[in-house]
Amino acid sequence: MIPGLFITGTDTDVGKTIVTAGLLRQLRNADINAASMKPVQTGAEPDASGELFAPDLAVHHAAAGFAPADDERALMAPYLYEPACSPHLAGRMAGRYPEIPHIVECARTLQERYEVLLVEGAGGVYAPLTESDTMLDLMWGLGFPVLLVAHRGLGTINHTLLSLQALRARRLTVLGVVFNETQDVESDFIKRDNPDAVAAFGDVPVLGNIDYLGDLESDPEVAWNDFDENTSLLSLWKKRK
Repeated sequence: MIPGLFITGTDTDVGKTIVTAGLLRQLRNADINAASMKPVQTGAEPDASGELFAPDLAVHHAAAGFAPADDERALMAPYLYEPACSPHLAGRMAGRYPEIPHIVECARTLQERYEVLLVEGAGGVYAPLTESDTMLDLMWGLGFPVLLVAHRGLGTINHTLLSLQALRARRLTVLGVVFNETQDVESDFIKRDNPDAVAAFGDVPVLGNIDYLGDLESDPEVAWNDFDENTSLLSLWKKRK
């Protein structure tokens, strides 16, 4: 069983949170003791007591019906920044940058308690964490296989192939690509062809081609059922040792 998976994207707002949430739900519904992390959350929000929390992590937990203890939540989201901007800029403004060794330490502690750990990155593969480190450096530090999330529209072939090239240049294992529709728009011939083009030119499995989950707030069970029908990662995951 893969001990962990890093979910990154070709860009921001491509659906990393939805994909991570859906995978956490699938794993836990399959009786696999899985957890998730959002190591660096920009756009963090205050809770009722005024403490910042990670909204992306909250989406993961709501999808999976999962309620970890408070001490574990702190490990799952060690760096919280209120400004919704790049992590390096948020860290500069706060006077406290994300530290990769601390994130790795939090991840290893969680791995002692869970069978599988899903880690959702921030932004794309080259999103800067500090003035010198990028998201790629964090992925390398964790050493997990990577799942790349991409949008389905025009331009995604170039963005996805460049992201794959960057990941492979750092000798990271790419498990596959998931395409995710983030807007309630009709599919077209471009969006239907893009996953096939990326699979061919990128020599990579396409493990999901997810339609817009329009029922996620009004009827989440219907939405997540659609997600399950359009992702094949869980079956692949179970086959790996």
